[in-house]
Amino acid sequence: MSDIVAIGACVMDTLMTLSHYPTEDTKMRALDVKQCGGGPAATGVVAASKLGVKSGFIGVLSDDSSGKFLYDDFIRYGVDINGIEMKSGYRSFTSCIWLSKQKASRTCVFDKGNLPSLALSDCQKKLIENAKLLLVDGNDLNAAVEAAKIARKSNTTVLYDAGGLYDGVERLLALTDILIPSEEFALKHTEQEDVRKAAKILSERYQPKAVIITR
Repeated sequence: MSDIVAIGACVMDTLMTLSHYPTEDTKMRALDVKQCGGGPAATGVVAASKLGVKSGFIGVLSDDSSGKFLYDDFIRYGVDINGIEMKSGYRSFTSCIWLSKQKASRTCVFDKGNLPSLALSDCQKKLIENAKLLLVDGNDLNAAVEAAKIARKSNTTVLYDAGGLYDGVERLLALTDILIPSEEFALKHTEQEDVRKAAKILSERYQPKAVIITR
């Protein structure tokens, strides 16, 4: 069993390093191109596994070329894949990310694909019950909320890496023990302009054990 399990985005990223951002309607040669797995939840368990923590991913992947790459990448980094369902005939979640060498910034264009939503099986629920920590990122929101409820009953800590402002996200925030929102998420969700005020509101409104805002 895994100490950490994750539910959320698992993305096939194509990273293109550019000298600078191109002008619209022109051509430019990339300095470097590489492909790798991405998504907050998936990246989190890969990082944990690389650090020696038993980690697993729970979700749905396509058996197209991108989905197979992601599945094999989990295996490559020692992530438990027993919680993954492989589906035929669907398009994977993919993205193209431009990295500007000049400004050290990034621009991401993504396609969420058309995979069906995750419906937790008994096996997947058991993985959550036996874990020490559940990592969610707001993708597959209904499954994440159900998983967080299971985690609460099982004394499994819920860590929410909050980046996307999805409809109904308050349901997940209310079940979170460790909340790590981006600055953009924190300011927009609380309708504040000061990040410290936003942190205070998030802490008082949802009462997690910790709030850490990334910038």
